[in-house]
Amino acid sequence: MVQGKFGRRAAMSASVLALAVASVPALAAPSEARTTAGTEVGITARQDDALPKPDLDALHKVFAQVMAGGAPGVMTRIDNGNTVYRETAGVADRANGQAMNTDARFRIGSITKSFSTVVLLQLVQEGKIALDAPVNQYLPGLLPDSTITVRHLLTHRSGLWDYTNDMFANTVPGFEAVRNKVFTYQELVNLSLAHPRTAKPGAAYQYSNTNFVVVGALIEKVTGNPVGAEYQRRIITPLQLNNTFYVHPSATIPGRHIKGYLTPDEAGAPLVDSTDQTVSWAQSAGAMVSNPRDLNRFFSSLLGGRLLSSGMLTEMLKMTPSDDTGTRFYGLGLRQRDLSCGISVYGHTGTVQGFYSYAFTTRDGRRSVSSMANTSNNGNVNTILGNTLEAAFCGKAPAPKTPATQGPSSKRSAAATPKAPFYEDIAPNVARH
Repeated sequence: MVQGKFGRRAAMSASVLALAVASVPALAAPSEARTTAGTEVGITARQDDALPKPDLDALHKVFAQVMAGGAPGVMTRIDNGNTVYRETAGVADRANGQAMNTDARFRIGSITKSFSTVVLLQLVQEGKIALDAPVNQYLPGLLPDSTITVRHLLTHRSGLWDYTNDMFANTVPGFEAVRNKVFTYQELVNLSLAHPRTAKPGAAYQYSNTNFVVVGALIEKVTGNPVGAEYQRRIITPLQLNNTFYVHPSATIPGRHIKGYLTPDEAGAPLVDSTDQTVSWAQSAGAMVSNPRDLNRFFSSLLGGRLLSSGMLTEMLKMTPSDDTGTRFYGLGLRQRDLSCGISVYGHTGTVQGFYSYAFTTRDGRRSVSSMANTSNNGNVNTILGNTLEAAFCGKAPAPKTPATQGPSSKRSAAATPKAPFYEDIAPNVARH
């Protein structure tokens, strides 16, 4: 049920959801409980963690800010044990006014990197790849520096230049030039190697899509299978992620989906419908499609220990700072965010033309949150969208104290956020505003 701009729904239980998904087509809505007021009902099981209840009023304020900043629509799904919150605002399709829908699919961009990492780490567990072995041991001659290891790729510490800096220096013309193009891994790596390395391997964190293109090449070389087949066999099928696909080189999203809108560099220029594209410029770094239910299940299962051994998950969670805020870190294909209320959450952000997304879970996997706004190249929107994590994990902020009594808790009202210029997962060395 939609109340004004915002819709509120709560599902009854994880078991009911699982049965519904297993017995109906992938995009059918699960059984839900509703009231005319739009609040959650029918939840009889206890909460599965001690986190505060999500602050839906704060979430709706974030939605209003996201849309005021230029996004046609926005949505968040919160899975908390046996309780599901589904919140939407705005439209999924500007042409026909179709409302945003949390069941619909969208391009998840760099969240793909976490899927790629899980597949590769499973290969490490199987003894087929060693984390600290040189990449060239498995892909002879691919890289000019034989000291670049598999771990360097997963931690963005290889020093390999991100070829998307050149490809998308001019946002819309760059996109249109590759929208329907199909690349090989080798072609993308060659674009990177046209530049000198940015640092010695292991010396510094520098986000680069090139790293995960090489990860895809590694997976295909070691398994002998397309990377999409490995996603399917190792993750998608076991977890019943019925709305998750590796869509490459097809340019269309199958089934019910959200339309994405790319913001041009020129102020005031109209948004560009960027939904259809091969995403061949990203492949194993960003070509997957999913929806919030599947993303929450994926990260909950990952942190809950269903996809990797405890030892390998520990390796994945070895974090180092990814910026100077003291709140953001990167492990092996996984981000950590420290929220203002002291809670740390784990997952990944996603940027692909027309879509911003966040998918994070608690360390025990018991509360998972996915948010999406259907625009990109708009740093203000992306920054604001990140505040859905605060509302979903931290609950209502405590009442502000008077200046005389303010202490460390005052941090809650002023969480660190990136300032302009903004750098995206696409062309991460190109300043945006």
